[in-house]
Amino acid sequence: MIEVYRIETVASEEAGGGVIRRIMVRTDSLDKAKERALKVFSLACRPQSRDPEIQAVRILNGAGYEVFSISTQD
Repeated sequence: MIEVYRIETVASEEAGGGVIRRIMVRTDSLDKAKERALKVFSLACRPQSRDPEIQAVRILNGAGYEVFSISTQD
């Protein structure tokens, strides 16, 4: 069954906190959404990234519940 997941990039407290970017992903499994979130996380953590310093990337399901997150402190 296809579900819509939101992948959110969250800024660090030093950069003002809050959601920097949201990506909507339609997929049939959470694992595919996790793969996409990990790719977003690795790209956002690169030194040449134009986004503010990030703290975490999280996945929310269609109901708005967080189902996965990865932090720079992990």
